Amino acid sequence: MAKVLLGMSGGLDSSVAAALLREEGHSVIGMTIKTYNYEDVGGNKIKDTSCCSLDGINDARRVAAKLGIPHYVTDMTEEFGREIIDYFTDTYLAGETPNPCVKCNREIKWAAMLRKADALGCEFIATGHYARLRTERGRTIISRAADTMKDQTYALWAVRQEHLKRTMFPLQNYTKAESREIARKHGLSVANKQESYEICFVTDNDYRRFLRERVGTAEGAHHAFQDGDFVLEGETVGHHEGVPFYTIGQRKGLGLSIPSHPEPLYVTGLDVVNNRVLLGDDEDLFSNELTAHSVNLIKYDSLPEIGMRVVAKIRYKDEGALAMLWPLEGNRVRVQFDEARRAITPGQSVVFYEGDHLLGGGIIE
Repeated sequence: MAKVLLGMSGGLDSSVAAALLREEGHSVIGMTIKTYNYEDVGGNKIKDTSCCSLDGINDARRVAAKLGIPHYVTDMTEEFGREIIDYFTDTYLAGETPNPCVKCNREIKWAAMLRKADALGCEFIATGHYARLRTERGRTIISRAADTMKDQTYALWAVRQEHLKRTMFPLQNYTKAESREIARKHGLSVANKQESYEICFVTDNDYRRFLRERVGTAEGAHHAFQDGDFVLEGETVGHHEGVPFYTIGQRKGLGLSIPSHPEPLYVTGLDVVNNRVLLGDDEDLFSNELTAHSVNLIKYDSLPEIGMRVVAKIRYKDEGALAMLWPLEGNRVRVQFDEARRAITPGQSVVFYEGDHLLGGGIIE
């Protein structure tokens, strides 16, 4: 049996992971990461249900006490602010759409947790993710979860191989419904707790409000949030509130009515340099290929130069589509889809699968 540091958010999944590890006889230490100060992120929710809230910390503490395992709260607000919140803000200001959960998994939930694990003499870390792990040819492979509706492999593509080798996913063979039953069997207070889907540090789910307050009066802020032109077919058709407040494929909230163009309009591009939001029809959102940078491979050390067939996902809820994948210089790849995909969005993740196995991923350019 091993000594395991378990990341406990105070939610159902990590709480059940703690119970399962205890049943298997492991020596478990629970750790909840404090990632932000409420006064620093603003918002007006009366009850913050996000994974890193004060309520979450208290729920994790109650579960740890129930199971008889030690529990610590580790303050990583400075590191989280630098690695995640600054990245989130900077990506929007650059006219792209960030994926903070992917970066948080890589830099906080794995890299930072493993440093704590070393300090506590823990051989492994564990999380409540729904994904499967196995070892093949000396590499740790991630595969889709038993519960396909809860599969979280899309958000795990960036985790480093050396970190995966020290990882446990206690829920890998369970469904969400089974996890609830296990929680009830153990009398855990979170058995009926509902999930939170908002970004943890944007507590009211209003990222526009968050960006305005975060950037504030910093140098250059007035450029980022300056009104600019909506452009359709080269012509100005209205004025936007600031490029960071729009994303590729957006239809709602544009505030436009153009009698000469009765069809719905969508955001098709973001021109930060000229402070323009480009508009078009739905058909303008489709593309057959993309390039991506910052590629991380899970299953193999490298990609074949001749390319390979994969299923690629361009967003979390995407079912995936058949594509060819080719390596490029500079840790980049080119993905060519068999059929055009809608609203490929710079800054988001493209994730590649070989069957049920996570091949890797990158950030869409």
